Amino acid sequence: MKLKGKNILLGVTGGIAAYKAAILVRLLVKEGAQVKVVMTKLAKEFITPLTLATLSKNPILVDFFDPEDGRWNSHVDIGLWADLYVIAPATANSMGKMANAVADNLLITTYLSARCPVMLAPTMDLDMYQHPANLKNIETLKSYGNIIVEPDSGELASGLVGKGRMAEPEVITERIIEHFSSKKKLKSKKVLVTAGPTYEPIDPVRFIGNFSSGKMGYAIAEELANQGAEVVLISGPTHLKPCNSLITRIDIQTAQEMHDAAVKHFSTCDAAIMSAAVADFKPATIAKEKVKRGKDNMQIDLTPNKDIAAELGKLKKNKQVLVGFALETNDEIKNAQKKVQNKNLDFIVLNSLKEKGAGFGVDTNKICIIDRLGNTKNFELKSKKEVAVDIVNELITKIEE
Repeated sequence: MKLKGKNILLGVTGGIAAYKAAILVRLLVKEGAQVKVVMTKLAKEFITPLTLATLSKNPILVDFFDPEDGRWNSHVDIGLWADLYVIAPATANSMGKMANAVADNLLITTYLSARCPVMLAPTMDLDMYQHPANLKNIETLKSYGNIIVEPDSGELASGLVGKGRMAEPEVITERIIEHFSSKKKLKSKKVLVTAGPTYEPIDPVRFIGNFSSGKMGYAIAEELANQGAEVVLISGPTHLKPCNSLITRIDIQTAQEMHDAAVKHFSTCDAAIMSAAVADFKPATIAKEKVKRGKDNMQIDLTPNKDIAAELGKLKKNKQVLVGFALETNDEIKNAQKKVQNKNLDFIVLNSLKEKGAGFGVDTNKICIIDRLGNTKNFELKSKKEVAVDIVNELITKIEE
């Protein structure tokens, strides 16, 4: 029983391959998994909820609430229950909704709020599968970190022959088993990550900040958790939410709060990745009341914030790995190399605002990794999730040295 103790949520969408969901549920239960099923209304036209409820030994979820007694089916609770969310079959329609956050049914809202990994098994006719819009949606879903079980080639329901047939339940089951049994290179490791901006208050309503979205730091935290690490994520203000139970988020506002949290937790961590865009300066004084508009120019005296990476560099013990970030606009390599030495870093991740598609607010990044010896590794423009994999792989190398 290779899946004993695992909670697997199965999403069934409205495609002819929905009949295979019954076989998939039976195989998962046979391997010891606890299985719950959420269906779209159209999926019920292809396979009955009674069949899936009997095989899974759990009620089937279709609507947001039970029309008989008004009982609410919380998409949040469903997502939190699952260790893995498998959507099989995943139709072009449902994948388009997932890629673009069209939350018009319980299956999609659960997908958007799920904190566990998501595995998709696409199914559709040949021409639908090959349509540029569908292929773009699949690539978008991959960039979000979703696992795609490639469809098979063969005779399709339309009579055409080609790629688009959902992978067989046995294949999907093996992929699920592989997912849970794959070696986690950072298992038993604890890593601190800082992410997002800091806000330095001027008065009760105004602040000095920057354009950081936190996307890079959150992608790093997710990849660390995917590799089995326990993650302490110290986050500045952002709308993002971590999607893995191994991530503990600590919310802060100011650089001083981020400094205090980082110093507090660093001693118990094996590594730290300082990806936050911390304000270098803060107002020397904070007005207790909102500063009113006047006819004269307003002047704000600024004082330096503590350099968090440098502070951790002083505290770093043997075997701890410390990673910094550098966002430069000139003399990029030279300035980054200085930071590696001055802050006692093991390596630094350099990105430049001169590079199109890199920096704040976008979903891509182009980085260069520089180590203590001055060695450089240049990477192509990638999604931030892919960049996070490159950074975490470099961290794994340093931890294993």
